[in-house]
Amino acid sequence: MAQQVYSGLVLAGTELECLPADLVVERGRIVAIEERTRAPARWICPSFFNAHTHVGDTIAMDAAARGKIASLVAPPDGLKHRLLRAAPDADCVAGMRASIELMVRRGTAGFADFREGGRRGVGLLRAATAGSACRAVVLGRDGGEAEADGIGVASTRDVPGYRDAVERTRQAGGFVALHAGERDAGDVDDALDCRPDLVVHMTHATDTQLRRCGDEGIAIAVCPRSNWRLGVARDGAHPPIARMIELGCRVLLGTDNAMFVPPDMAGELAFASLVYRLDPLVLLRAAIEGAAATGNPTWLAPGAVASFFVVDERRSGLSFSRDPVNSLVRRLETAVIVSNVFNR
Repeated sequence: MAQQVYSGLVLAGTELECLPADLVVERGRIVAIEERTRAPARWICPSFFNAHTHVGDTIAMDAAARGKIASLVAPPDGLKHRLLRAAPDADCVAGMRASIELMVRRGTAGFADFREGGRRGVGLLRAATAGSACRAVVLGRDGGEAEADGIGVASTRDVPGYRDAVERTRQAGGFVALHAGERDAGDVDDALDCRPDLVVHMTHATDTQLRRCGDEGIAIAVCPRSNWRLGVARDGAHPPIARMIELGCRVLLGTDNAMFVPPDMAGELAFASLVYRLDPLVLLRAAIEGAAATGNPTWLAPGAVASFFVVDERRSGLSFSRDPVNSLVRRLETAVIVSNVFNR
């Protein structure tokens, strides 16, 4: 296969260094990044990875969201679960496919999904991703974990027998993820005792719990818009993203339930930048890092898999930007992505 060359401002390596360069791709991998004096008015950014989704919820999009969070999303009879059980398989697949197509259009090449519905639910998501450029890390529940890439546990207080299910998944070599700390800190220690690869939310986690994540290498997926939408966050200290960074945690960005929030990482970045006032580089890395945390890093470097999107700065006003990383975080919602190159 012939080499393909993509020229522009390349956000290279784990530090996303902005280099005018030619990105040379062969057989789906980057073989060279060749710096040049000038480059076309295009920005080449590593693809995003949405570190926490429930794309099955698409069929319940913007359903009335009144009441406490448990009445909306807690298994087995929260509003979302009732709507999912009632939906025909074809509608579930079509809804998930619509959300996946949105992610692809907005620069996301992969996502980690907590998939309800047992084996049936896993099968429906596999059908929805068939032929897609977007890679799903499927985290099953209710027996679905046996046919998925791992397990996605709701709050430990909502799932009887979660320890046995987690241990079976671990013995099979699967990925282990749990919700924790979304409503309060009361379920966090039990979740961390499972030695998970990933915990989701940690909205109300304590410093001691966050230090444990940093020390034990447990990644944290934060979902700011969802936390605000569901009323479990009301200020820039929840989730405590800045504190997570200070304590050495590996922080990833996710969008959570498609029922409440579109799975658009550009929107998540813009919201997080506005509310939490973090270094744009930290946020942009969090939108990319999930791929590495699940075993398929997409940083732009020689030898790496070629997975990136290209923004035409002339078609989106970004030609006036003095800081491309900052602009990608704050303004990608209005930018024009002219191409996706997603390899696995």
